[in-house]
Amino acid sequence: MNPPPYEITGKIMQQVAAISEKIGEINAAHLNKPTLELRKKNRIKTIQSSLEIEGNSLSNQQITAILENKRVIAPQKDILEVQNAIAVYEQLGKWKANNLNSLYKAHGILMKGLTTHPGRLRTSGVGITKGSKVAHLTPPPSRLPSLMKMLFEYLKYSDELPLIKSCVFHYELEFIHPFSDGNGRMGRLWQTLILQEYSEVFEFLPIETIIRNKQQAYYHALGVSDKTGKSNAFIEFMLSVILEALEDLLSGKKKVLTAADRISYFKDVAGNKWFTRLEYLRHYKDIATATASRDLKVALEQAILLKKGEHNRTQYKYQ
Repeated sequence: MNPPPYEITGKIMQQVAAISEKIGEINAAHLNKPTLELRKKNRIKTIQSSLEIEGNSLSNQQITAILENKRVIAPQKDILEVQNAIAVYEQLGKWKANNLNSLYKAHGILMKGLTTHPGRLRTSGVGITKGSKVAHLTPPPSRLPSLMKMLFEYLKYSDELPLIKSCVFHYELEFIHPFSDGNGRMGRLWQTLILQEYSEVFEFLPIETIIRNKQQAYYHALGVSDKTGKSNAFIEFMLSVILEALEDLLSGKKKVLTAADRISYFKDVAGNKWFTRLEYLRHYKDIATATASRDLKVALEQAILLKKGEHNRTQYKYQ
């Protein structure tokens, strides 16, 4: 296996360490599992931002209307792009990041009705232009099958950190440009999928919104990586975007947990083991003993927990 060309710089290592620290803070604050309302809001922001980068004109409000099956007055192509994006993001959990066929199937849904051969490799050469100049000559169609095979072998077999893999993959997909159209949105979609498999924090984190706000820097990082022949600049840029998205999540209002939230989240801590009220309290340091007792009592009544022992020797276990 020949891995894509890049180097792990000191800056990249610092960024990875900072991101890991932020993920830990987010998990501790229970912000890794957003409410259904926030999930919907962030998914809409993700779709709107990723498509706006490609020239789509629809707003968050219009995308919300499409989700709710309401009539929207807009160019048909823009509406179809949104409908396709909604469909593919709804199936995000079905795709396997290191499976090439999953990529082709996702592209088939994302670009249905928008390109001649959705879900299939391009059959002609493409030159990426900026103004009147050709900024990037893509590999010829004859090389695409082997290049995609090597890229997915890297994704599947390399022991590189998933954070770095996701950035490398995003860049390499842009460089290879395997499809006649939709490569940008596929690169961003697949990086989200790789990150989601690494940590659930990323499932509804609108990274694409920050990319859209830094669109010039995004394309500049792609260009620098093209010129140097390695993806360092793009890795550093994308890690900075990921870190900013995590910081934005942490800087928001701290999630207020309900009793149902606390019981649900504690299952990840307790697993299949018996635990005591004291252990429950140690995890939720900001609640009173009486609140913990009520949580556990309700969970018992709802048959979520089993119980053994009495008084100070009472223990609980998830069913």
